[in-house]
Amino acid sequence: AFGETVPEDLKSGRRDLRELPLVTIDGADARDFDDAVYAQQRKNGWRLVVAIADVASYVTPASPLDQEAVNRATSVYFPGRVIPMLPEALSNGLCSLKPDEDRLSLVCDMSINEAGNVVRSRFDAAVIRSHARLTYDEVWEWIVSGKNEIRPGMTDVSASLKDLYGLYRALRKARTRRGAIDFESTEVQFVFDERGAVDDIKPYERNDAHLLIEECMIAANVEAANFLLRQQIPGPFRSHEPPPVDKLESLEQFLRGLGIKVPWRRKPTPRDFETVVQQTKGRDDRHLIMAVLLRAQSLATYQPRNTGHFGLALAAYAHFTSPIRRYPDLLVHRAIHHLLQRKPAAHYPLGEDRMERLCEQCSHRSRRAEEAERDVNDRLKAFFMERHIGDEFEGQVTGVTSFGLFVELARNRVSGLVHITSLPNDYYHFDPVVHRLVGDRTGKVFQLAQKVRVKVMAVNVDDRKIDFELAR
Repeated sequence: AFGETVPEDLKSGRRDLRELPLVTIDGADARDFDDAVYAQQRKNGWRLVVAIADVASYVTPASPLDQEAVNRATSVYFPGRVIPMLPEALSNGLCSLKPDEDRLSLVCDMSINEAGNVVRSRFDAAVIRSHARLTYDEVWEWIVSGKNEIRPGMTDVSASLKDLYGLYRALRKARTRRGAIDFESTEVQFVFDERGAVDDIKPYERNDAHLLIEECMIAANVEAANFLLRQQIPGPFRSHEPPPVDKLESLEQFLRGLGIKVPWRRKPTPRDFETVVQQTKGRDDRHLIMAVLLRAQSLATYQPRNTGHFGLALAAYAHFTSPIRRYPDLLVHRAIHHLLQRKPAAHYPLGEDRMERLCEQCSHRSRRAEEAERDVNDRLKAFFMERHIGDEFEGQVTGVTSFGLFVELARNRVSGLVHITSLPNDYYHFDPVVHRLVGDRTGKVFQLAQKVRVKVMAVNVDDRKIDFELAR
């Protein structure tokens, strides 16, 4: 019923930024474009404009659209398929910041100094027009190439991208100074054949274009959180607590067992974790240590009160930049709209009790989506490995237990178990402190991060289990 174009009456009274050469930068397979960026270098720093799809102008409180959105609370991303939070007419249509089409937007306009710190910011309801739909790989290849224009005739866009990259380097330095943790994730990409079966699994490599957009989004999210705090409106703040004590004890044992210096005494700071990350550079077991560091962290949740974000080393944080796919972002947009319309904070319709219930539901739905995504990925990996029973692969021990070794294959990040009964004939003692199995008779040692060659023995797709044995 909204139609396919933005009507003129919805554009009136908004800041007109259609001439600004904003662009979207996403993955090649993205369909919903909820953020566009622009930067301009100035005398003492940069201007950064982050324009976000104005979902709140279409999805109004208590409407059928809103009831279904809050029920889903998040889009779920499976390989080759998305279960969207909003109908595709909005998520891939009217709300998506498609190139050369007028779109409603909520804009965070920032002034950032040479040290990478935001010195001023403002929020506006705006109408924008994306000047190009770019991909991460396209932007990164262009940056590396040193060419003048990313595409022929795109002078203004190219100038903005060059300034964006300069700003990104300043933002990264600021991130390092405050001690944010730089976790490296080991995501994989599924390649499907024409029948829809998994043809290959490849590690997904991130480049500086990914990190550039990430830093721009973090800057806008921080400003949104600060805006809500200044106006004293309860919002779904993104909260990340320090690691719990019980996880810290086993983590410290793990790190010392690998010869890594533990830099904290009692309570670690984000900078302590980043120090550990830096110690792993150049090590063969780097991605394994990253995975263990990640598992030691508390789960991030949504909270009506701000408690800061440990991992990003930020005093305040909220999700503002993805309202097409996350309900908390839509709630933050509604709060900002309320304030932009000069309505008193005291008249904001959502009190802290209601916000607490919404935060709890959004946190639960977010975890449920992550579990579903992980479950589907594991099932697809099992389907793929069924075709490789009897084949041999190089791998690394990522877990040692009393019943065997967990091994991750180097080529495609698929994990499986080498059961203790399939290890060379011996009685093995399990040492949980240093994560290793030691043969009683032979003295043979199997330990964390050890490189091994394994053979695929069996696959159970229903249980998502893959059995390996050591290749002779």
